[in-house]
Amino acid sequence: MLLAVGVLHARRAPGRPASSRRGTLPPGQRLVDGFPRFGTHGSNPPPVVPPTPTIDVTGAIQTPLTVALTDLDDLPPVDQVSDFHCVAGWSATGLRWEGVSFATFYGSLIEPRLAPGTTVTHLVFRGLDGFASVVQLEDALAADVLIATRLDGQPLSGAHGAPVRLVSPAQYGYINTKHLCAIEVHSSEPRLEHPLSRFQLIASHPRARVWMEERHPTYPIAVIGPIYRAVGRVGLWLIARRAR
Repeated sequence: MLLAVGVLHARRAPGRPASSRRGTLPPGQRLVDGFPRFGTHGSNPPPVVPPTPTIDVTGAIQTPLTVALTDLDDLPPVDQVSDFHCVAGWSATGLRWEGVSFATFYGSLIEPRLAPGTTVTHLVFRGLDGFASVVQLEDALAADVLIATRLDGQPLSGAHGAPVRLVSPAQYGYINTKHLCAIEVHSSEPRLEHPLSRFQLIASHPRARVWMEERHPTYPIAVIGPIYRAVGRVGLWLIARRAR
């Protein structure tokens, strides 16, 4: 997710429509055929899913909360078509996601458990593979952010985040934590050590908004863009080679 060291092959549903904003791709992105699966810090094969998967909510709430995935059926279902933009410069368009709105999940299950006067600023989404992303609350509550359970009419595969994953179309892919199993609620910005954080040129931007091309927290896009795109090309070549 953070960058691209890809492992499984891509796939695309027949007749999948494009859905990029205003019919164009964000700056610095190029369209690819299919939806490549890029691994996170060497996580291959995908992690083992527990027999009864849950999402554990902790942090700045009065009591910890455990949400069984079957409990998601009690929330209004969402079916949306959106795009996925990798920070390495490729985009998969017209992906059909099904799941529940994260804003609804937050308002129904998390917000009632906040202590009076608590100000939430950030959330941490953690996956079964050990990956985690930090998301500002306002970004997480966007109308198109989902806890997704299905992709293109099928349950999520292990390659694409089973049993559930975060989908935030307006942010680069590394925000979209796969194999979601825990959410932490924070009143200030937490600091996470990413597996690639020691490499200064591929650090992750805290907002990662694709239309603002927020790829790196320090270096301007003129410097960092060619590096990300080069890594993306190598990753896509490796995926294609393994799919032969």
